[in-house]
Amino acid sequence: MTARTYGQFCGLARALEIIGERWSLLVIRDLVLGPKRFDELRHGLPKIPTSILSTRLNELERHGVVQRRVLSQLDAGVVYELTEYGNDLDQILLQLGLWGARSLTDPAVDDLFTLDAAILSLYTTFQPDEAHGVHGSFELRYGDQMIVHAVVEDGAVTAGEGPHPDPDIVIEPRGPLMLKLLNGELDATSALTCGAVAIKGDPAHLELFTRLFHIPSAPSKAEGLVTH
Repeated sequence: MTARTYGQFCGLARALEIIGERWSLLVIRDLVLGPKRFDELRHGLPKIPTSILSTRLNELERHGVVQRRVLSQLDAGVVYELTEYGNDLDQILLQLGLWGARSLTDPAVDDLFTLDAAILSLYTTFQPDEAHGVHGSFELRYGDQMIVHAVVEDGAVTAGEGPHPDPDIVIEPRGPLMLKLLNGELDATSALTCGAVAIKGDPAHLELFTRLFHIPSAPSKAEGLVTH
């Protein structure tokens, strides 16, 4: 099959030719946190047809973004992982995710919030300028089946799956109002009062969390328009 091109001698056009197909960036998103088997990718992207996932992986592999690796364990399974070239997309992906988060509204009934999305949301919304000299640990519980944590150490964050052994605060989001806490529509006190979140720990740490993890306000539709 002949690859589709934009016919443009332009780095952005070339980037879109490599990663601009439907589902490609979400496949890359789910590999940013580490290698995954085919079935694990399917689990994180349940609406993608198997044939399309195979096609996207083959395309990304052909372009040097993804590679296959045979595990050394007894099952000798195959995993997909980002190459060095593919890993160069991590900060781009986080910035793009933050840009998109500025336009998020309440989720649709069938919208999925996956474990990888929960972890990456912590990296995406982290504000390093607010974290200089800060040392803290945060645990987020999206129900009993999805628990993630973040550790902030003097301007840097590390996030991952599972509970933290000794968190400063445990935060339990209650529905889509958590988004309003992150984008500043609700402050920490209001979020607790209206039940957007429940916590275990000092409420001051929830206020700290909202400073460290934040979605900038979306610009108004009129901003950026040139008037004559």
